[in-house]
Amino acid sequence: MDAQLKRGVLEICVLSVLTRGESYGYQMIKDLPSGIEVSESTLYPVLKRLEKNECVTVYTVEHNSRLRKYYRITGKGQKKIRAFLEEWKEMMEIYHFIENQVTGGTGG
Repeated sequence: MDAQLKRGVLEICVLSVLTRGESYGYQMIKDLPSGIEVSESTLYPVLKRLEKNECVTVYTVEHNSRLRKYYRITGKGQKKIRAFLEEWKEMMEIYHFIENQVTGGTGG
């Protein structure tokens, strides 16, 4: 999969996890779908980007004598998910067009 596309999908997956409620990095890795294998070194730059783009807010809580960052989705993050879903509908139409051209199908 194209790296840019994969990066965008990962951002949406992270935001989607946060629609269930605030969370922290390690828990998010566990909550992501099994098809998306992500390490902490991949996740934290994504979270930093989402924070910079005001899609998530961050706060810190002490847990077992260590500080843990919790992330919460914002309205802007929710809009980003909705926009992705609309764009993906268009992508699926293009996918079906290409699939039909290649396989000779007539469906749509």
